Amino acid sequence: MTILLDSVEKVKKFVNLAAAFPCDMDLKSGRYTVDAKSIMGIFSLDLSKPLKLEILSPECEDKTAIFAEFEYTEE
Repeated sequence: MTILLDSVEKVKKFVNLAAAFPCDMDLKSGRYTVDAKSIMGIFSLDLSKPLKLEILSPECEDKTAIFAEFEYTEE
C-alpha cells in the first residue's frame, strides 16, 4: 500500500493507528526502511514523497483498511 504522510498531524494519527495494530510493519522510502510505529523513524524519511507501507505478517494483510485515509493515489 502506498501512503502519503505530508503533515505532522497525519504522522501523529498514523503512528497512533499503527501502534494499536497487532502486527509488525515497515515504511519504505527509496532505499530507506523504518519501523512504521516509530515516529522518529518516520520523521527521518522524506515525507514530501509517497511511502510504501509493508505489513510483515500475512495474517494482518487484510486489515489495511484502517490506513485507507492515508492512501496515496496519483491524480
